[in-house]
Amino acid sequence: MGTRNAIITGTGMSVPSRILTNADLEQIVDTSDEWIQTRTGIRERRIALPNEAVSKFAEEAARNALEMAGVAPKDIDLIICATVTPDAPIPATACLLQHRLGCQRAAAFDMQAGCSGFIYAQSVAKQFIVSGRCRNVLVVGAELLSKFLDWSDRATCVIFADGAGAAVMSEGSLPRGILASALHSDGSMSDFISMEGGGSMHPASEETLAKGMHFIRMRGNETFKIAVRSLEDVSREVLLAAGLTPNDVSLFIPHQANQRIISAVGERLGIPPERCYVNIDRYGNTSAASIPIALDEAVRAGKVQRGDILLMAAFGAGLTWAASAVRW
Repeated sequence: MGTRNAIITGTGMSVPSRILTNADLEQIVDTSDEWIQTRTGIRERRIALPNEAVSKFAEEAARNALEMAGVAPKDIDLIICATVTPDAPIPATACLLQHRLGCQRAAAFDMQAGCSGFIYAQSVAKQFIVSGRCRNVLVVGAELLSKFLDWSDRATCVIFADGAGAAVMSEGSLPRGILASALHSDGSMSDFISMEGGGSMHPASEETLAKGMHFIRMRGNETFKIAVRSLEDVSREVLLAAGLTPNDVSLFIPHQANQRIISAVGERLGIPPERCYVNIDRYGNTSAASIPIALDEAVRAGKVQRGDILLMAAFGAGLTWAASAVRW
């Protein structure tokens, strides 16, 4: 047996049944289908119902991943839920999942790294597996961003959406599994994507509600420029660490932030469009859920074969950016 490594043994996803099209948004905010598609690549997105919480979709995605992996809930040692939209500030949504899934032995915690959350959580899970502390880790990326949108702000309400994706990571050996990961952050640009209200600095009050401080705000133009450069750099970094080049990549699975960002990064890396997985047109930007949703779709559609090299890269609030190279 080769050197111990963390391999992805199962994937799953869950999205709300309610579809919100660009035509629907035209009735809500000053925008148009052409404007949204040209600038973002989004045609429609999934939006949760008022009574649905993020744990509902996280649980469904997790169950699907466990089923594919053939791993029983009792054999999960750790649950990491990457989310910026938990059911509540206390307790961690991962603890709710631990109970509902019946993972009696699992430790559980949430992780907040914005849209990079799934890659961050994946990297942490690998450390627990490689160290021998865990054999099976459930990693979930789940967001209900619609709950925190100002539907009069077209910079955000046309982009962000809801969903969850999950992956079971299990003990295996090289050459399969997570070959390399890279994580970065820069808090000096924390105001590029933010939500001021609801924390200890600005707890909920009549004043914070009146000022709209509980809505997500984004400085789109500045974020776009930094995202393209950062995603290219971190992708090259992780491929170099794994002893690979962009030519070795069977499938590039980027965070689904914006079609123009995905296209620009793919072009800079020299990865052709047919090797870039894109589903932003159907789901919008689901933050930490976007990569695991895309991964599950690709796996179930037969676009991923054993031995394939996958490159995953994300950029999000914090600012954070991260990438991983995986041999399937």
